[in-house]
Parts: sequence; structure tokens; C-alpha cells
Amino acid sequence: MDTASSSSNSTMAEFDYLFKLLLIGDSGVGKSTLLLSFTSNTFEDLSPTIGLDYEKNCWGVVSDIIFLFLYHEAGQERFRTLTSSYYRGAQGIIMVYDVTRRETFTNLSDIWAKEIDLYSTNQDCIKMLVGNKVDKESERVVSKKEGIDFAREYGCLYLECSAKTRVNVEQCFEELVLKILDTPSLLAEGSAGVKKNIFKEIPPQSDASTSGCCSW
Repeated sequence: MDTASSSSNSTMAEFDYLFKLLLIGDSGVGKSTLLLSFTSNTFEDLSPTIGLDYEKNCWGVVSDIIFLFLYHEAGQERFRTLTSSYYRGAQGIIMVYDVTRRETFTNLSDIWAKEIDLYSTNQDCIKMLVGNKVDKESERVVSKKEGIDFAREYGCLYLECSAKTRVNVEQCFEELVLKILDTPSLLAEGSAGVKKNIFKEIPPQSDASTSGCCSW
């Protein structure tokens, strides 16, 4: 799946599908760096996100063009005030943990999986589990087997990656989007005929930034 370029006067009418994807997980697991690595092929050590942020990107797959809104919210509890609107209408959710920090894995079942059950409005929403920071293999405390077992229990796709080295970064998003494309209810919801204005769903108090290959 290749990232597709577009001119500055692109409009939503030019896209065949629009999907809203979320990244969730504890603070510091690498959600922001994972998005940056995917959308711009670069790596930076970023400060923790405050509030809600999002990136935008578009892909070409076969004969279709897919526009992605990629949201992530601060992992710290004191900043997490936008939860219900954040989950609303998402076709895909990526749960991220740090393979070098046991508590970020434990909190997947204690906090994040429960949030999905509580707030997700799409019963067919595709979930993916991502273990980040595999470049720090010598510091690993969560085994790959534990990740696979969790993914099986909660019905998730599963990959390990490194936002720093970009190992499996694109594959994370590619596998998720391909699974959405293979799910009729989600495909219909994201099609050109029923697209929503995603910008209207961004809470006014959020300091959201946009990047990626597409502009309006």
C-alpha cells in the first residue's frame, strides 16, 4: 500500500473512503512518535501530548484513494476529558504499549480495553495491538508470546514495531486498513456517499495539528 500524493486544492470529493483511526495507550508508549514515523518517515523524541492531537494522511490502494484521520489523546488521566467524542465513529483502534514497561501492557486490560467496550460506537470496529520500542530488545520485559495471547483473548490484530527504526510501522496501519476494507459495515460507513465532516467532531478546546500528504 503506497502513500498517495495530492495537490493543495484536494477536496474530500476526491477520496473513495474516509476512515477514522485511534491510537490509545499509556503516556510515553510512543503514540505520537509512531504517527510521526508513519506520516513523515522521521523520528523525534516528543513531549507528552496534552489533550487531543491528530494527523491526516491519504493512501492509494488498488484503484481507491483512502483518506485517514489518525487521532491520539493524552495518556495521562488528568488530560483525558474528551473520551466519548474521541471514540465516536472510529473504524479502527490501535492499542499501543511499550515492550520495556510492564505497566503499559497491564493497563491494556485494566483501562484501555474497558474504554473501548464503554465508548466505541462501532461494534465491528477493528482493533490492533502494537508493542512499540522493539529496538530496545535488551530492555524488553513483555514477551511476544504475551502480546499474542492478549491479542487472541481480545480479538485484535497484532504486531510489534519500532517508531525509531520504522520496523513494521507502515505494516501496522496497512494491516488495519486492509481489515477495515474487508469488513462490509465499516467499508460502507467510510464510503464517499456517507462521509461525515470529521472536522466537526474535533472538540473546540483541543489544540489539534494536522500534517501528512493531503490538504483541503
